[in-house]
Amino acid sequence: MNNNTSSIVSKVWSFCNPLRDVGVGYGDYLEQLTYLLFLKMADEYTRPPYKRQMNIPKAYDWESLVSKKGAELELHYSTLLRELSTQKGILGQIFTKSQNKIQDPAMLAKVIDMINSENWLVMGADVKGDIYEGLLEKNAEDVKSGAGQYFTPRALIRAMVECVRPQPLKTIADPACGTGGFFLAAYDYLVANNKLDKAQNTFLKNQTFFGNEIVAGTRRLALMNLFLHNIGDIDGDNFISPADALIAASPETYDYVLANPPFGKKSSQTFTNEEGELEKDDLTYNRQDFWATTSNKQLNFVQHIRSMLKTTGQAAVVVPDNVLFEGGAGETVRKKLLETTDLHTILRLPTGIFYAQGVKANVIFFDNKPASKDPWTKVIWVYDYRTNIHHTLKKNPLKLEDLNDFIACYLPENRHKRKEAYHPETNPDGRWRKFTYNEITSRDKTSLDLTWLKDKSLADLDNLPDPEDIAADIIENLEAGLENFREVLLKLNLKS
Repeated sequence: MNNNTSSIVSKVWSFCNPLRDVGVGYGDYLEQLTYLLFLKMADEYTRPPYKRQMNIPKAYDWESLVSKKGAELELHYSTLLRELSTQKGILGQIFTKSQNKIQDPAMLAKVIDMINSENWLVMGADVKGDIYEGLLEKNAEDVKSGAGQYFTPRALIRAMVECVRPQPLKTIADPACGTGGFFLAAYDYLVANNKLDKAQNTFLKNQTFFGNEIVAGTRRLALMNLFLHNIGDIDGDNFISPADALIAASPETYDYVLANPPFGKKSSQTFTNEEGELEKDDLTYNRQDFWATTSNKQLNFVQHIRSMLKTTGQAAVVVPDNVLFEGGAGETVRKKLLETTDLHTILRLPTGIFYAQGVKANVIFFDNKPASKDPWTKVIWVYDYRTNIHHTLKKNPLKLEDLNDFIACYLPENRHKRKEAYHPETNPDGRWRKFTYNEITSRDKTSLDLTWLKDKSLADLDNLPDPEDIAADIIENLEAGLENFREVLLKLNLKS
């Protein structure tokens, strides 16, 4: 990072603490930066050498902001946000439900001056992107904001992309894209590992990525995050839909789906009853293309993702443990997935890596296949990166190198030449093991919750994990239990 870049990063971050002191959190600061950066960069595009026509009304453009101070600025900024939220295209999406969260006019003026003092278009995408990604991660760490549920650990995303190895001129989708982490990692991989010609670069920028994000604020952050990383254009098409991906089959099919659908088992909607009270109702998606009808959100996403793939499409999806062992609809979905796709790899993840607490998750990798009378899945390879592994978000966060052994075992260059690491006699601690289709289908409920390693903390009292790790595990289990109690309480309240 050169001195100029470093000074810009310092400027952007210098406002975090003063704003927090007056009640403006990372999330609110991030939103205001998004609005202001968008307007400033749109203004830069109207000037030489670009001289582009922007569809931003003159009364509410960047120049209209920098010329005002004090109460007049605060009033104009609030009006500007409201007016731009009614515009069409990506402009309207960026400003949807926007509000002024910086109530101090002097502080607002300082942030505007800071943004106005830089020429943002001449900066490298990596610089602008790093600034924004840094703020997104800080916001995810802020427990009160709840933003962690939309932020997948970047090390995990990069490992998934390293295994899938997306190719140029192929489409990539994420039906619950959050702030766009999978798109950014795939973009970086494609640029770093290919000498792209002009046509490939254009396709990568404008025709590669497609997503859904139903939360307006998160969708706004995703659009800006991608744009700052040179994906899409300021006046181009909006390729992140606000629609609920599960409502209907995708109108298009894709080469790759990389996703971490939202945690929480139930899909639900909130509505007002006849007495004017808010109630929650479990959502069941009645889709003809689904194998099982269920209100289990995770199982619905797995079914939907399979339906989004081209016949030759590949998927890597983060799923909670219940998807691997739950009966009823869960068993039906697993059996159909084994039959219609090649579900070739499962990565068991440790606790303590997600910002949302109480999560025990896995990554499933599967390749879609054409119709066949015989099951496509022959062997499932499982890498256990959970047993005897302890991570925490601050003291021991997950890093890409932690997953290097998994990537090596996955053998992305030719996964059909994999070698098993586990052996019951010579290597009982091997984390990489294969299971045949017959072994899986003979298990109760066709369970994919496959374990074989011994938990050393239970067997060896002299080698207990650090107290902090034990405490983190207890907190995770308690919070998972509390979530189940909340669901039970909600159902009892609805019945009464």
